[in-house]
Amino acid sequence: MADEKLTKLADPKTAIASYLDDLLHTATDSARLEEEEVVVAEPVAEARSESAPEPEPEPEPEPIVKPVVKEPPNPVEVAYPEPKPEPAAPPGRPEWSEEPFECLIFTVAGLQLAVPLILLGAIHRIEEEIRPIPGSPRWYMGIRADRDQNLRVVDTAEWIMAGRVPEGVRDNYRFVIRLDNSEWGLACDDVAQSFTLRPDEVRWRTARSKRPWLAGTVIDHMCALIDVRTMADLLVRAEREHHLDLN
Repeated sequence: MADEKLTKLADPKTAIASYLDDLLHTATDSARLEEEEVVVAEPVAEARSESAPEPEPEPEPEPIVKPVVKEPPNPVEVAYPEPKPEPAAPPGRPEWSEEPFECLIFTVAGLQLAVPLILLGAIHRIEEEIRPIPGSPRWYMGIRADRDQNLRVVDTAEWIMAGRVPEGVRDNYRFVIRLDNSEWGLACDDVAQSFTLRPDEVRWRTARSKRPWLAGTVIDHMCALIDVRTMADLLVRAEREHHLDLN
């Protein structure tokens, strides 16, 4: 409720700046916590005084004779419950992050996001109205019909900035960025030219309990780097949970 009141009082630029600051802090705190987990323990040797007398040897304890316990003729078998499977581990660094990679920046409601070109399926211009689906959640815009494949279009601002979305965001959407070879696309305002990123130019995240789609942040460009496959998996899971009829 407090976030909702702040959103209504704050102007769009303040809300976007606050969200970007939150993204940068998420990556920074994640890296800091990982460093604190590495603890090096050094052994401490106790110095023994040369003048201290040698301790007298203690007498050996008498052997303890354990009583022999006979097992019952028909032992009772105890059924233990099977252990529950461990929850899936959060995703680590993507495999494409080990070498320099091409990246594309796009904007959503004034917020800059980036996707690796190797996982960029296509960029479609929004020329016709996207067909809405009745009863769908706010983050789901609808279906973009295409000759080859229908594309499920996501209101990107609602998906990643829920509670901080300025009014009239959809009026500025002009493009849809398809995620790899999936059926999902992110609506955006504009796309910029691509550029090359070195792995050391990104503050990577390995612990992703919060915002698992955020692979890291590009500090120099003040933008969030999207883990495309994790984002697509999250959208598929959300589709099943909401029982969306998207065909």
